Amino acid sequence: MVYAGVNSELANGSVDRKVDDSAVRTQLERIRTSPDFHVPERARSFLTYIVEQTLAGRADRIKAYSIATEVFGRDATFDAQNDPIVRIEAGRIRQALEKYYLTAGTDDPIRIGIPKGGYVPTFEKNPAAVATTAVDLRDAPPRSAVPGAGYMKNAFLAHPFFIATAVLFLAVVAGYLLPFPAGGRNAASAEQMTKRELQAPKLQVEQFEDLAGTSNSAIVARGLTEELVGQLARFREITVLAPSKAGEPLGTIASGDDPPRFRLEGSVRTSADRLRLVARLVEIGDDQIIWSNIYDEKLDVRQLVELQESLARDVSLALAQPYGIIFRSDADAPKQVPPGDWQAYECTLAYYTYRVELKPETHDSIQQCLTRTTQKFPGYATAWALLSLTYSDEVRFKYRLGTNDPTSLTQAVAMAERAKDADPANVRGLEAMMIALYLSGRVEEALAIGKEGYEKNPNDMEFAGEYGNRLALSGSWTEGCAMMLEARNSSSAPPGYFEVPLAVCAYMQGNYQAAEDWIKVAPATGNPVYHFVAAAIAGQLGNRSDIENSRSWIESHAPLMLQNIRREVAMRIIQPEDQELFLDGLHKAGMAAEGVRSQ
Repeated sequence: MVYAGVNSELANGSVDRKVDDSAVRTQLERIRTSPDFHVPERARSFLTYIVEQTLAGRADRIKAYSIATEVFGRDATFDAQNDPIVRIEAGRIRQALEKYYLTAGTDDPIRIGIPKGGYVPTFEKNPAAVATTAVDLRDAPPRSAVPGAGYMKNAFLAHPFFIATAVLFLAVVAGYLLPFPAGGRNAASAEQMTKRELQAPKLQVEQFEDLAGTSNSAIVARGLTEELVGQLARFREITVLAPSKAGEPLGTIASGDDPPRFRLEGSVRTSADRLRLVARLVEIGDDQIIWSNIYDEKLDVRQLVELQESLARDVSLALAQPYGIIFRSDADAPKQVPPGDWQAYECTLAYYTYRVELKPETHDSIQQCLTRTTQKFPGYATAWALLSLTYSDEVRFKYRLGTNDPTSLTQAVAMAERAKDADPANVRGLEAMMIALYLSGRVEEALAIGKEGYEKNPNDMEFAGEYGNRLALSGSWTEGCAMMLEARNSSSAPPGYFEVPLAVCAYMQGNYQAAEDWIKVAPATGNPVYHFVAAAIAGQLGNRSDIENSRSWIESHAPLMLQNIRREVAMRIIQPEDQELFLDGLHKAGMAAEGVRSQ
């Protein structure tokens, strides 16, 4: 049961005494002292503060202002709209808690969480610590509970391979599991198509049950099911089997094909002014519930369509987007894949691990692995897309430091074309093309590709974040930065590379303190761009130690980028006035002044 669970800063401070205060404090100390809870000390203080305030019945006082002044030492002029420090640290704690409960805290008796949209914590008994047979979904966590809290299989969560590669599987975008199209110059053979279909995670959507038994509630149940099918089908990483009017799956599974591995089912109950949706994801092989949630919303007939769309989006984001429940729960699938295919799949997993921190040490091996994969599977669209991105990385991150090879972008565009030929709707292919064209100076074409990909699936948070970044850097800062922030906050397991561009967003707004807060939580410290952004911010703030650290790193690891800083900035930031603002910070940091001043 959840207590003090509110999804906004307007906490009511209600307490469910079924969760004992002492048990919550014991759990808090267990988390704080665990080596698997990876946050700085100020984040631990943040968590302690909001838990103790809630236990003391002061949940209504937990606001960004009180946290900033009482925990982070901000003065009375603190403005949450211009200083995102509290939101950033809350996001960091949410991610750390999620990873903690996937590893060391799997069997802890109490789950502590911070719902998105607010800072009041929730406390609930951990379903994984009690018997998970005969689960009654009416007692499942409400929508205001910890995002993603549900019923995970202990065997999966305790799997040593999962634990050892937690970051990898949280970052998986199972692009390799996409079925090939029938046409195209590089279309796969029928045999390859069959292999791909066998591997694709298949999701059977059942017609949601109408519990109210009225004509209106039946319409709502049917509408929600159809909206869910439509939104889930946008994710080409999975195969969606929809219910027919008779309640049977649309189409049939060909002889020899794998049946669906997952089933999405649930129920809808409506009253005069409320709509309650219960949804659960079941692994069909053993009927084990691996995720469930309850969505309780105000029902306004005039806004019913919008409500259905919103609920369907929330469910599809939780299940099918990159980093979602389906791909995290598919750890056993590779065992059924032929060895050659598994090696190719490993390449895609390794790419996403590399992308979290973008370290140059792993770039070359990832590129070689993807090259071998595309040679073996020339119709594998996602592999071509990821290979294209590695060539774009050579230019934007100067990974091949001894050269300034102009052919890298040419190769990046060509490989993105191969991805498009294999599957025109592959979002990773569109992402690769957008970035390659942008770096080539073809900004309008790149943004057109970005718009196309976003319209194909606005729920793909990785693509939305990358598109938002291109919009921002091209001058649409308000729209692009908002899109990136939404992508970061909406992803169930953010990949960690949005913090640097969000630091640039704050910098361009003149909020250098917020920019510093963003760059301090960014994980990509092995990447040259990280250090250029950090240097510009430190230059504006006059922080000499950070200036020296960034300059020293760049001089040691990316000296080629110092040869023409103006060109490097112009390749990324399009508008001249924006370039000058960023260069001003570098100039104040004392970096290659002759290359920074206006010519």
